[in-house]
Amino acid sequence: MNIHTLQIILLLLAIAVITVTLFRRFHLPPILGYLIVGILVGPFGIGWVASTEDTRFLAEFGVVFLLFTIGLEFSLPQMIAMKGSVFGLGGSQVLATGALATGIAWALGIDLNAAIIVGAILALSSTAIVTKQLSEQLELNSEHGRLGVSILLFQDLAVIPLLVVIPILAGTGDQGMAVPLLLALLKAALVFVVIMAAGHWLLRPLFHEIARARSAELFTLTVLLVTLAAAWLTHEAGLSLALGAFLAGMMLGETEFRHQIEADIRPFQDVFLGLFFVTVGMRVDLLSLLPILHWVLLLAAALILVKGVIILGLVRATGNSMSPAFRTGVLLAQGGEFGFVLLDLSLESSLLPGPVGQILFASIIVSMTASPFLIRNNGRLAKQFCTLRNFSDEVQIIGDLAEETEQMEQHVIICGYGRIGQNLGRLLDHEGFPYVALDLDPTIVREAHEAGDPVHFGDASRSEILDAAGLSRASVVVLSFEDHASAMKILHRLQEFRPELPVLVRTRDDTHMDELEAAGATEVMPEAVEASLMMGGQLLLLLKVPGSRIFKIMREIRENHYKLLRDFFHGEEPLDMEHDEAFQERLHTVTLPKKAFAVDHTIEDLHLWDWEVSVTAVRRGGIRGETPAPETRLQSGDVLVLAGTPKHLERAEGLLLYGH
Repeated sequence: MNIHTLQIILLLLAIAVITVTLFRRFHLPPILGYLIVGILVGPFGIGWVASTEDTRFLAEFGVVFLLFTIGLEFSLPQMIAMKGSVFGLGGSQVLATGALATGIAWALGIDLNAAIIVGAILALSSTAIVTKQLSEQLELNSEHGRLGVSILLFQDLAVIPLLVVIPILAGTGDQGMAVPLLLALLKAALVFVVIMAAGHWLLRPLFHEIARARSAELFTLTVLLVTLAAAWLTHEAGLSLALGAFLAGMMLGETEFRHQIEADIRPFQDVFLGLFFVTVGMRVDLLSLLPILHWVLLLAAALILVKGVIILGLVRATGNSMSPAFRTGVLLAQGGEFGFVLLDLSLESSLLPGPVGQILFASIIVSMTASPFLIRNNGRLAKQFCTLRNFSDEVQIIGDLAEETEQMEQHVIICGYGRIGQNLGRLLDHEGFPYVALDLDPTIVREAHEAGDPVHFGDASRSEILDAAGLSRASVVVLSFEDHASAMKILHRLQEFRPELPVLVRTRDDTHMDELEAAGATEVMPEAVEASLMMGGQLLLLLKVPGSRIFKIMREIRENHYKLLRDFFHGEEPLDMEHDEAFQERLHTVTLPKKAFAVDHTIEDLHLWDWEVSVTAVRRGGIRGETPAPETRLQSGDVLVLAGTPKHLERAEGLLLYGH
């Protein structure tokens, strides 16, 4: 079906907006939404949009802009410092995965040359998915994030010689393999030197001049020019567009304009990257895949499992601990977008049989579809894996913990040894109070224990771990993490064995404060509310309020369970049903017009408490009255300040205005 170009763009935008909005609403990765859009509107779906070379070329700019922003995060000195991870770890991963996949493909009867390309395709991972997901999760600079990006950088560099090798293996080259490979490497080195020199001698002065013009439009245009010019330069040299963009980003990352450049390029990256995944989805022929679906799923599962295990083993072999090694394996277990480039070239060169290409293509897409879910939960999976792995050593763990706490009396048990737990430990140590800490992050446990901190690997919700930590002799238990479900489990355990023991619980806000106190928490410290209180105390001090008065105010607020500070206006923020914000009390104002149902009624008449809503204040004639009496009769123009959950506030507003 032929549609005008503008209509195609509008169609893609409309379907993408609807699909991505739904996926965001249900907390699903947007990348999956883009893939589904491509499947729906592509030539093998409804057929509204044709998958052309021009469309795929345009979509490749998503990867170009993505590699540019990655380059901004990695300076040249940083790259030199990471050479062991990039070339050592990255090279080992590509060789090990490629060799294994090549051997299996050859054993299954595929021609050796074709098997080599199969191995190369399956050795690559998705730079687009991994870096985008890590960036959204703020894990790009974490240990596993840096390890993953290092391996991805080598994979992207490895594509260059592979693009030269494929025509030679297909028999289309008239010369040996050494000369074209050497030529490609010389081109890459020349382009690298040119871009580095331009970055050092031209880009910084150029951006200084652009900044002096104080024009946001000119600054954005210059960023686009530099990005696309670098990509064009590497493309003209027979290399990938993405390599030039990465080098340009790396050069601009050395300048003081890095953060502004990243903010300006982000919208272009997101739009084109979305288009890239739409074009990937367009290639899926669901009908032709049905007869071979079992092979597709089998290969996808084997790819994720085997590739993840190989990466885990290699990262462990370099001296990294189990947790970042496992998380790096989870990050890179999928196939990649450059695999599609190699696959297309191999099919055009008749190097791969058509059915093999279809199975490979579909398997890579399945692995890429599963990848956002795996990456999003990589930390949780690592904790479960490390817990299972240490199950056989559990007796030793409990024994070591019991031995360390054997001589402790009236000590503190800190559950969770993140930043807050560590700070509490230092404070206790400074004042001479004994303590023992428990955590499920093996990296934290190992490093802190090596530093001499009394921290052990263990799940504090298990009675045998608490018993080994000396619960019967402890004076206080502190829960320093944010996980509400885990906190409730631990509180129930403590109520079973030592209900009289004081328990201090940290929470992000006051959403579950009452529930935690009912479960046995002696004190609940909601971070957001406590920060407001501490900042308010400092503010009053600057306003010359006597310290004794400030101390009294803060003590009264805490004794009243932060009642004065718990309700607030939330604005237009979305309600997250998964994280309970939708059930948190908030403030909401309702202005009564002349014909409102509540006019001439008293607050008591309205029975708002039936909806679990309270009137905290009434503003009339510019004067605000706090905690109005139940017999207060409401008038036209009154502004009521209500407190309650969003659902109950909506019903209460309907009652006040319309009587139902």
